[in-house]
Amino acid sequence: MRVATGLVSLFSLAIVGGLLTFSAVAAEDEWYPVAVDVWSPPFNTEHQHAVQQYMPPEPASRPWRICASIPHLKDDYWLAVNFGLVSEAKRLGVTLSLYEAGGYENLATQQSQIAECMVKDNAQALIVGAISADGLNSVIADYSDKGIPVIDLINGVSSDKITARVAADFYDMGMAAGKYLAKLQPDTSKAAKVAWFPGPAGAAWVAAGDMGFRAALNESALTILDGGFGDTGITEQTRLVEAVLDSHPDIDFIAGTAVSAEAAVQVLQKRNLEQQIKVIAYYFGPGIYRGIKRDAILAAPSDSQAVLARISIDQAVRALEKQKLIRHLGVTIKMVDLKSLPEFDLNSSIAPAGFRPIFSVAPKAGSLK
Repeated sequence: MRVATGLVSLFSLAIVGGLLTFSAVAAEDEWYPVAVDVWSPPFNTEHQHAVQQYMPPEPASRPWRICASIPHLKDDYWLAVNFGLVSEAKRLGVTLSLYEAGGYENLATQQSQIAECMVKDNAQALIVGAISADGLNSVIADYSDKGIPVIDLINGVSSDKITARVAADFYDMGMAAGKYLAKLQPDTSKAAKVAWFPGPAGAAWVAAGDMGFRAALNESALTILDGGFGDTGITEQTRLVEAVLDSHPDIDFIAGTAVSAEAAVQVLQKRNLEQQIKVIAYYFGPGIYRGIKRDAILAAPSDSQAVLARISIDQAVRALEKQKLIRHLGVTIKMVDLKSLPEFDLNSSIAPAGFRPIFSVAPKAGSLK
């Protein structure tokens, strides 16, 4: 088990629970085919991509050793990623070691955890959900130069040394949320205010989401009030939401991360403002799902993070086995609100009920083809 300092006892219990419950849900592997956006050329900055149908590879030829590093497991978004990584590692019959850094403020922790994982497990591929767009570039270059495949998962890095990227465009995610709000305010002569909480500063996905959200509202009736950057923990996002409401009680909307939206729902209820101020998120998770069902949250786009995590394992295996791979793809974004919720595949974005963090996978003897 590998966790950030101070979380050992909590996650020791979590692993036991996860091992007991995961076998009941491991059969939920029929997640494909799935529509994906394929970027052409890879990593282009013009948001050029086209839809294709994606199929995963067959089980691996050997139990490849893969290291995965993610920012944290403090919210349900990354728990779904954990589920996707573990599920696909089991399906393909590869070894997986997962490390989480404990939060977006812990870049040094992520750097040291990656080094530990790669050395201790003699890992043959690396999957990175990066804390920082630039902070892991030297790490990525070191492994890439040694011929080790590096898969950029979800958050995005600026390094040109990655083998492949598996991520939705968070510019498009922010754009989708912004356009949804703009349609609610079609009369551009009627001003409205939205408090905006994009997430932790320095993360590539936050910068992209911020740009997309602002672009969507550029010529709308909505004025953006900056709520501030902050880690995606409930305590920090609650603090930011309360600070904005203290100084701007007349806002019409709150928009931001899934945790920002969940925090906003709680704060608005305490202040009896839930009828006055509406909430939207720019990515999806269990709390957002419950909020939409209760009509406490308007909507959110989903990047199908559990499926992205599965595909990142696929890409690592394809690279290791010298198979053809798509260098840059993401699951096609879906906008989820109360109307579209019945048709939305929750398994793409939410870990099954009862799932707890799992930090290692070892294939069973005789499980490979």
